[in-house]
Amino acid sequence: MTNVLGTNWSGNHAYRAARIEAPASVSDVQDLLRGATAVRALGTRHSFNTIADSADLLISTELLRAEPVLDAEDRTVTVGAGIRYGDLAAQLQESGWALPNLASLPHISVGGAIATGTHGSGNRIPSLAASVAALELVLASGEVLQLRRGDPDFDGAVVSLGALGIVTRVTLDIEPTFDIEQSVFERLPFAAVESNFDAITFSAYSVSLFTTWQDPDVLDQVWLKRRASVDAAAPSDLFGATAAPADRHPLPGISAVNCTAQMGVSGAWLDRLPHFRLDFTPSNGEELQSEFLVPRQHAVAALRTVRGLADRIAPLLQVCEVRTFAADSLWLSGAYGTDAVGLHFTWLRKQSDVEALLPVLEAALAPFAARPHWGKLFSADAAALERVYPRLPEFRALAARLDPERVFVNEFLERTVLPA
Repeated sequence: MTNVLGTNWSGNHAYRAARIEAPASVSDVQDLLRGATAVRALGTRHSFNTIADSADLLISTELLRAEPVLDAEDRTVTVGAGIRYGDLAAQLQESGWALPNLASLPHISVGGAIATGTHGSGNRIPSLAASVAALELVLASGEVLQLRRGDPDFDGAVVSLGALGIVTRVTLDIEPTFDIEQSVFERLPFAAVESNFDAITFSAYSVSLFTTWQDPDVLDQVWLKRRASVDAAAPSDLFGATAAPADRHPLPGISAVNCTAQMGVSGAWLDRLPHFRLDFTPSNGEELQSEFLVPRQHAVAALRTVRGLADRIAPLLQVCEVRTFAADSLWLSGAYGTDAVGLHFTWLRKQSDVEALLPVLEAALAPFAARPHWGKLFSADAAALERVYPRLPEFRALAARLDPERVFVNEFLERTVLPA
């Protein structure tokens, strides 16, 4: 079927491809690739840059949603790449299973999230891509390639930016279902973050810090997501931050009706690990996003640097979120080889102003080996990215071998990863 081109999720990019097709099977994908010269995969349109656009054909994965296949013995589930995490989570929960973590939005597709290194939060929990045990992709030649964890090309192919082929199926690690209690604390002194960053981020299974940088001496909110059967009881005071008296939205003054339940009320993992509910609009209107991932040992120094730019950041910012995640071995992951801290910026829809600020912010974070999130706005070019992604040369060799005609290379990849 042919779809209307349209825009990405936030509306800041209108797709320029000549056409969009939505295949429902692997054979449909193979048919579309036959003779194609410029192709990109398109998931749930949650990228804020041009990573998912093409000079010719976009292949939407929205219909690649084969019924999940559970393997209780191996503790895995195999799914179509187009399934949304929220929909998969509901099906897993019905069978008594869970994923280790979820991103803040359950509305994103499995294939798109892993391809860009998307993550949730939790000191001991790696990115969503690190849960991939196997994947199937269709190469430009039409060949179906299947890779499993431990295969020579596997670590290069998971966070692939769509540069290797169209991912059609993914196998994910699962575990028995569990419950989460979510609590929010307000007005955490920045001095407490400097002195107690590890203690704060280890205070629950998943922790997120939010601030507008309007008051550089205070971080506005801390969201604690506890596994009640494992984690210590929620504190009454969190290093000077006090418990919120009611449910909160990350943005000040916005109703929490779209957010997952808080106030320490226990609920299933899928209803607490995301910040936003699957059945509601997941954002406060139009926005832009950037994120920079720094090795954990630089977390406090990087936060001090961002705080030093607060007077320039705050006028363009809706909210900044700080999250942590564990190291992995995936070549283009933001946590490759290091536990990482994500400094996430949800901007106002002022693209020219944001794009003018990004080089300043990136230069300030450069001493901390900051890696940009692949699906969000950043200004770094291929030379800068090679300095922070040490396996990038090997990824280029892998892409040249699997896609020698550069069918899956677009202008974004030429600028950032695969220069001509």
